[in-house]
Amino acid sequence: MHRRRIKARALGLAVPLVLALSLSACGSDDSGKKKADLPSANTSLEGEFKIGAVLPLTGTNATIGKDQQRGIELAVAKINEGDGVMGKKLVVDIEDSQGTADAAIQAAKKLVSVAQVPAVIGEYSSGNSIPMQQYLESQSVVGVNPGSSSIELRTTGSLQFSTIGLDDVAGAFTADALWDKGYESIAILAPNNSYGTGIVSSVSDAFKELGGTVTTSGVYTEGQSDYRQELNRLKDSKPDAYVITTYGKDGTVINKEIYELGMTDQPVFDIYLSQDVPDADPKSVEGRIGMDVNSTSENGQAYADFYEKTYGEKFISSFNGYAYDATMMLAQAINKANAADPEAIAAALTEISKTYEGVTGPIVLDPDGQRSEQPYVIAEVKNGEIVPQ
Repeated sequence: MHRRRIKARALGLAVPLVLALSLSACGSDDSGKKKADLPSANTSLEGEFKIGAVLPLTGTNATIGKDQQRGIELAVAKINEGDGVMGKKLVVDIEDSQGTADAAIQAAKKLVSVAQVPAVIGEYSSGNSIPMQQYLESQSVVGVNPGSSSIELRTTGSLQFSTIGLDDVAGAFTADALWDKGYESIAILAPNNSYGTGIVSSVSDAFKELGGTVTTSGVYTEGQSDYRQELNRLKDSKPDAYVITTYGKDGTVINKEIYELGMTDQPVFDIYLSQDVPDADPKSVEGRIGMDVNSTSENGQAYADFYEKTYGEKFISSFNGYAYDATMMLAQAINKANAADPEAIAAALTEISKTYEGVTGPIVLDPDGQRSEQPYVIAEVKNGEIVPQ
């Protein structure tokens, strides 16, 4: 059968993707691990240059938000240990989105009107990132998305960018991975938001193109206490494999009920494994297989070591490196532009992306400002940790 060529690359990890599953969602760095001192800022830096970030520090995705915050913190330390931004100390003013679109927009408004930042990093959920970037575009402020993947992000404006691949890239990779495992039929469940509807569509279309069958697909309402109705619909369709993608605390409930319903007797494949399982009871996800964004590329060993030394544990998700790269790219772009002007920063971002080598791999931006190639990995939950196959 003819197989399409896609720009999603499954790279071998220079650093094992190992994620703790015993964390609880939290907004501050309260993991119980002793945090090491970060490098001191260069004493020759004079004044401050401020940019903003909007992250889910509370709410459903707080575990991911904390990890994104860590990536930004590490990037700022590296930047200020060196030459800073335009000879000044970089400061990232981080606001809490609370995991909702309204709060994300209000946080962005505060950063734009009060802090008067020229650029904002964030959010994580596509349903929050899309309206936030639309607002930033209306205010002529640069936005850099380090975690969302809806293809609608292609339309948010000329000043809006992503350091992570979108669903059209992720869907093609996922379909190939499922087909390569010998599954001829799948059933899909995803959240009812911009990300979920997009990933269902992209995976379904790509899997059918390969010759596969989608026995049923559905979206769930976030924040429910019970998802057995949705899960039984998948179970009754009798696929070769269940394909699941969830958010934070919703994943905790869904994974528990998948286990209780005996659905783990069939293969369960997660889209963004480290998004689905960090808050789950380890026994409910042991042996789970899925795809994920690659935490680090071949040149990411030093970053992974820096993270572990600082926080006393390995990555708690796959998303910290994308926030790190977003911060580093913005710093380089501001230095190249030598100005706080958003238009100049945006032009510089496009230019530096042609040769930018991030901790998550090369980030070449396409004409829509989106990452054109995205490294992915297939991983498995073993003994309470996520490890690459």
